[in-house]
Amino acid sequence: MRACYVFLVTTDEDGPQQFAQQRWQRTPDATEVILLRHGASQPFVPGEPFPLVDGQGDPPLSAVGVEQARASADRLGQEPIAALYATNMQRTQQTLAPLSELLGIEPVIERDLREIALGEWEGGLLRQKAAENHPTYQQMLQEERWDVIPGAESNDEFGSRCMNAMNQIARRHPGELVLCGVHGGVIGSVLSQIAKSKPFAFGGADNCSISQIVRTEGDWLIRRFNESSHLFEQLHHG
Repeated sequence: MRACYVFLVTTDEDGPQQFAQQRWQRTPDATEVILLRHGASQPFVPGEPFPLVDGQGDPPLSAVGVEQARASADRLGQEPIAALYATNMQRTQQTLAPLSELLGIEPVIERDLREIALGEWEGGLLRQKAAENHPTYQQMLQEERWDVIPGAESNDEFGSRCMNAMNQIARRHPGELVLCGVHGGVIGSVLSQIAKSKPFAFGGADNCSISQIVRTEGDWLIRRFNESSHLFEQLHHG
């Protein structure tokens, strides 16, 4: 039976059985995964591309991103997290650093959860093209296809490597909660595949937002998307 609603059965000696709703619980062999998007990264300056890692833009966190990472650690530090995963990009590793220190868990690097490869728009150029509402950017949104950008990864290539990585992580951690520090594109791809929705239906996850998925009996379920109340509480109210 899939992880779903749980009901507590009680019996009153003087009345009928009662079936009360309880908080959701994963089944013993299910893997629960928190997807934490990295914090805000450094702004792109035209003519000054981000450094590249394996051909992909690798900006560090901005000062805002560092504060978001700390807020996320405060929010997640009491969760029974068994393992941390980051990508080969420094913004995910920097985002997990406060939580890693708090939990005493060193993140494992999972390269296949890195961000979508953007071809000719790598190094931060996508941000400029989006702000300019470039025709290719408009086409990308209309068709919901990354590879409208010259040289970019296709939806299928990107989605396959992301889901393969998630399935491998689930197999390593039956019955456990793990956290993956990932990218907005990864969250969008993974959730859209689970929901069988349009490719960009789960786009736009906030920096350091929390999404949650569960692998149980060979299938993935979505528990939540883009939870970010911890950011408002800490960053706007001190």
